[in-house]
Amino acid sequence: MKQNKYDEHPFFSAYEKMPRSVHGLEGAGEWHAFRSVLPDMRGKQVLDLGCGFGWHCRYAREQQARSVTGVDISANMLGKARELTNDPAISYVQSAIEDVQFPECSFDLVLSSLAFHYIDDFEEVCRKVHQFLEKEGRFVFSVEHPIFTSCSEQDWHYDGQGNRLHWPIDHYQSEGRRDTAFLTPNVIKYHRTVSTYMNTMIHAGFRIDAVIEPMPSDEMLRQHPEMKEELRRPMFLIIAASKNRV
Repeated sequence: MKQNKYDEHPFFSAYEKMPRSVHGLEGAGEWHAFRSVLPDMRGKQVLDLGCGFGWHCRYAREQQARSVTGVDISANMLGKARELTNDPAISYVQSAIEDVQFPECSFDLVLSSLAFHYIDDFEEVCRKVHQFLEKEGRFVFSVEHPIFTSCSEQDWHYDGQGNRLHWPIDHYQSEGRRDTAFLTPNVIKYHRTVSTYMNTMIHAGFRIDAVIEPMPSDEMLRQHPEMKEELRRPMFLIIAASKNRV
């Protein structure tokens, strides 16, 4: 059974208050880097896996994508996405990412933002995405960085005065389930190494075009000086790839 924390009231209530939920893409510290590796979307068919409130779906249409499909397991997330969307070219599908089915060569671009670290079988996701994409289609996604996911605690080490000493990394090579706390306790995530992300994509038939470990933009650091702590370790990993020619 796939976990669906976003349909649990305490979790969803906390998530709604996050800056990226309130302010959309501009409230996401990694957005400037994610946007930089997105291809031209004019006239393209786009799939967003783990679409949440639909921010990326609406952005794709602003960039003149022909059609956009957003997939999410959460009824709460899709309810908010539909509330914010007034565009017949955007459709939303409730499904776990691992279970979704589309015909071969249905999309020119598949994107995903901070969803795959909740997925156990990344290999199957890559296989499906490769199948869904048109020849030479693009695949762009972000995840929590493996440095961030290696420890279940996913928090800094502090001194006796509450100062942040360092970010702990342990059991990095031991991939698999992590029982963590994010907004609420009992959140299941899956840790895999950077090399596993990349090699799984290569073996599925992708050519990796870019790998980014984003830092907050200068503008975001000016607006939110507390984010300087994010310069001490990467929180996100972004990978952009193309479907290899057959």
